[in-house]
Amino acid sequence: MSGHQIEITRPSSGLILPAVIADAGEHAGRRFVEFLTATIRNKNTRKAYGRAIADFFAWCEQHRLSLPAIEPVHVAAYIEQLTVTKSAPTVKQHLAAIRMCFDWLTSGGVIRFNPAASVRGPKHSVKRGKTPVLTADEARQLLDSIDISTVIGLRDRALIAVMVYSFARVGAALALKVEDYYTEGRRAWFRLHEKGGKRHEVPAHHNAEHYLDAYIEAAGIAGDKKSTLFRSINRQRTLTSRPLVARNALDMVKRRAIAAGLDASTCNHTFRATGITAYLENGGTIEKAQQIANHESPKTTKLYDRTNDQITLDEVERIAI
Repeated sequence: MSGHQIEITRPSSGLILPAVIADAGEHAGRRFVEFLTATIRNKNTRKAYGRAIADFFAWCEQHRLSLPAIEPVHVAAYIEQLTVTKSAPTVKQHLAAIRMCFDWLTSGGVIRFNPAASVRGPKHSVKRGKTPVLTADEARQLLDSIDISTVIGLRDRALIAVMVYSFARVGAALALKVEDYYTEGRRAWFRLHEKGGKRHEVPAHHNAEHYLDAYIEAAGIAGDKKSTLFRSINRQRTLTSRPLVARNALDMVKRRAIAAGLDASTCNHTFRATGITAYLENGGTIEKAQQIANHESPKTTKLYDRTNDQITLDEVERIAI
């Protein structure tokens, strides 16, 4: 059965079994499906881990390795090969996926031990994120450049504002329902649904509140509480009832950025980093920024902090040659 992949017969899964797993029997196949569907709740993580594991088992098949024959030396050789073509964070993610999959197979009695448990990934230390960041003036330039004579323009301005002023990930912003923008104690709030199923409430900045109110009124969706807040558009350039997806949001952001004379590298994640940096530049603390951004660790928040960039440049300019 080697040399191919076997499609799982369970229609609810929609997954494809790697041949290495299929060759190991029905129990191995069922356990593999359970790993991808039951243990990983975040759909983006599930997709990324699924690709990483599929690539590894395809490599095993090419090297004629059955599931029980896979040993630490094989996993290490594969990881070493990956480091040639992929970045350290990507290699570490692939290793984490492989290790987690083997953990599940081991606990289910499919194999005797986890061959990835002792394998070390590449060292990787990051003190500064790579996400492009706008200055406060550039962010204001972008927001003011959007034509708000149409409901589409109002939508785009509101979406960008939510990401900037609440430090929301694009996935959380696009997942908002109309009812997730609500009033409590005479203040407007956002109820964000973040990674891992975590619910996170953030007060709405007065600018974001103004932009959201204008968009919701123009769209006529205030009474449709259970519907999606940020909607896609059809070929007639009118709003639909379907949610705007991240890919289309990215296209919109790049188009708006270029039209505003900003760098084409501007992306969805730019606004999270831009909001955090602007907050810190105005006297905010890392601890509070971490709380607003809903980061598990202040180290993650610090990656978004670009307040020291200008200081570094000033110091470099002291080199008078």
